[in-house]
Amino acid sequence: MKIALHQMCSGIDVAENALTIERHIKLAARAGALVYFAPEMSGLVDRDRVRASSSIVPEDANIPLVAAMRACEQAGIWAHLGSLPIRSDNPDGLICNRSFLIDPTGQIRARYDKMHLFDVDLPNGESWRESSAYAPGNEAVVVDSPLGVMGMTICYDLRFPKLYNAMRDAGATVFAVPAAFTVPTGTAHWHILLRARAIENAAFVVAAAQSGEHADGRHTFGHSLVVDPWGSVLLDMGDEIGLGFAEIDLARVEEVRSQIPVHRNQRPIPDVMHLRD
Repeated sequence: MKIALHQMCSGIDVAENALTIERHIKLAARAGALVYFAPEMSGLVDRDRVRASSSIVPEDANIPLVAAMRACEQAGIWAHLGSLPIRSDNPDGLICNRSFLIDPTGQIRARYDKMHLFDVDLPNGESWRESSAYAPGNEAVVVDSPLGVMGMTICYDLRFPKLYNAMRDAGATVFAVPAAFTVPTGTAHWHILLRARAIENAAFVVAAAQSGEHADGRHTFGHSLVVDPWGSVLLDMGDEIGLGFAEIDLARVEEVRSQIPVHRNQRPIPDVMHLRD
């Protein structure tokens, strides 16, 4: 099965980002892709929260989401819309970082709110505080898709392997990991972590990413990847903006799981014994 990854350099104009998403969904369908994948924050990348606030709206008013749903229906393709900032009814006024799986009729099949929030001060002077604006999700989500059972995650979730183990145990054969990794962390950890999650769970990993210098001044790492259950990289888009394609053979999942059956061999972890002097 052919899939398409859209590596983006999303900006501060949601209407422009929406047009880009809509056009590339249709391009992916014309190229024969069964599923289109977009990165995290595909509809808006803007760290100026005052300026961005007017563009962060509920689902039914979200321009990129409506455009993606329309494009899926018109083109007859599935789309994993990496994530969008969504205004919710959170009592603290926090927003959600939410991903969507859309079917070829333009209907939303699944939603997932990012569970793990990135709060860190980096040596290069960058400071990230997702928890000051975003509410963490509280549900792990798997959903039936043309690629089998898909586990939905977002960016920083990648560093928490127990989430992926739980989704594998719930039947997941492919993980979506839309991201907007920083350059320092991407250079050091992106490929290693994605390959590790694929190997640990004998599952495909599909990771569409943001790339380049954005209108708000931030830089993202790129390198949208597709990794197979053995850990082999089937696609690495480097810094290139646009569509990349990969072929997914679902038979590979059972083949690898039969060779290294960690899902059957795993035992419950007992309490850790701490031996002291």
